[in-house]
Amino acid sequence: MRGIDVAGEVIKVGPGVRNYKAGDKVVAVLGSGGGLAEFAVAKESLTIARPPEVGAAQGAALPIAGLAAYEALTQAAGVKLDGSGQQVNLLITAASGGVGQYAVQLAKLGNTHVTATCGARNMDLVKSLGADEVVDYKTPDGEALKSPSGRKYDAVIHCATGIPWSTFEPNLSANGKVIDISPHPTAIMTFALQKLTFSKKQLVPMIMIPKKKKLDYLVKFVKEGKLKAVIDSKHPLSKAEDAWAKSIDGHATGKIIVKP
Repeated sequence: MRGIDVAGEVIKVGPGVRNYKAGDKVVAVLGSGGGLAEFAVAKESLTIARPPEVGAAQGAALPIAGLAAYEALTQAAGVKLDGSGQQVNLLITAASGGVGQYAVQLAKLGNTHVTATCGARNMDLVKSLGADEVVDYKTPDGEALKSPSGRKYDAVIHCATGIPWSTFEPNLSANGKVIDISPHPTAIMTFALQKLTFSKKQLVPMIMIPKKKKLDYLVKFVKEGKLKAVIDSKHPLSKAEDAWAKSIDGHATGKIIVKP
């Protein structure tokens, strides 16, 4: 859906709004889209204050991608972002993409070992985000999702497409799981079959519902310098179609920003 994530300045508030006023800088999730415009209407329940330390582009890049990474790691993979708990061996696919870049950074706030896949041109970038091992997805080991250190994965944050369960399964630990952030019907069927057969290794389709409290939590990470958006490109609103085409192409490094 186009234009769900926005950051900007409040122009006017409705009669029931209590926490914001004209002139406030905010980040918001638009439930039905509409952000590719000069003005947009946001619900107070999905709007948070944007502190001065968080620029508009960083704010606009964050919501859906950041929340998806956060949910996958903390809810599905069980990673504690305070660094406590046993070490979790993670694989993050498409680690230079919109969700992947956040997943790497958030994962390294916890007690994790992160193996990441991406294209050769982005390997240094993903390493700089904190990944312990980075693999070119076009190499034989990358295609097979093998860890260079021979580790088995306790969880996979699967941000790519087109990888069958048969490729993941031999690389998982005994109770390993693959969290699919954009599941297709085949993923849901695999999940159901594994439930029926009591499989310890599982493919977990993830459905993310944006929550204000969690978005506020992530914005604080950005403010504190613990999280940052990698910006692929910025486009004027008059060239929004170019931004959309680049997004659909699927090879952007990080996030694509449209600005008025």
